[in-house]
Amino acid sequence: MTDEPREILNIDEAAELLGVSVKTFNKVLHSQSIPARKIGREWKFSRRALIDWVGNGKSEHFYRDSDNGEIDNGEKTPRRAGAWRVELD
Repeated sequence: MTDEPREILNIDEAAELLGVSVKTFNKVLHSQSIPARKIGREWKFSRRALIDWVGNGKSEHFYRDSDNGEIDNGEKTPRRAGAWRVELD
């Protein structure tokens, strides 16, 4: 048997991949568009899709550009901070 990482992850494994608690991951799952499928009662995640999702994110979407909370497109967004750490194999 090889030590290759699994390609399909459950919620615990997905949270571990991103270096966050399951509670934090679950909050992000419900508030953002994470690539996932719910199969029965369980969420399933593609390892590669999660890594790509993190890599395609832009920090500018998470921080206010001015005092009134507006970003370039004029929409208001809440200020959020968080560190996502992904280990590539």
